[in-house]
Amino acid sequence: QVQLVESGGGLVQPGGSLGLNCISSEIISSIAAMGWYRQAHGKQRELVAQVTSAGFTRYLDSVKGRFTIAGDVARNTVYLQMNDLTPEDTAVYYCHAYGNASTYWGKGTLVTVSS
Repeated sequence: QVQLVESGGGLVQPGGSLGLNCISSEIISSIAAMGWYRQAHGKQRELVAQVTSAGFTRYLDSVKGRFTIAGDVARNTVYLQMNDLTPEDTAVYYCHAYGNASTYWGKGTLVTVSS
């Protein structure tokens, strides 16, 4: 079964930076977009950033200017650079991919922003 595997995350102080990486366990063909969602404790999961196979990107308003997504959708890899982190960015971050009527999720990686 295909899996999306995340790496990165951890504990960082406010104002710090972290990078998250995601790769699939095997190549999934016809992926239209990959991205990152997050879910904070007691809140709904929300889309943080996404990149399409055509290279278009979109971001959650609260992370614009601080987060950057990059990826090779055809190779099923995506990277999220997070700068100027705040405690409000604390959440479990999930890698996501969809295409060809299928959706894929990673197991999630915890990002904690705290002094």
